[in-house]
Amino acid sequence: MELLELKNRLKEVRNEANLSQQKIADLVGVSRNTISSIETGKFNPTAKLALILCIALDKKFEELFYFD
Repeated sequence: MELLELKNRLKEVRNEANLSQQKIADLVGVSRNTISSIETGKFNPTAKLALILCIALDKKFEELFYFD
């Protein structure tokens, strides 16, 4: 079975919403470094954080996260 890697469009969606990393971090209750790490693929968010990001950005899970 091939291993799937979770990817995201967080940076693209955040930029479309004109939100800085710090602003989205403040909205969802994490550090700016956490947002940066998610965007660069160094950290995969928990299911809870992923859903909170979706709510904050008004996106469906599939619009923000995908497997590659």
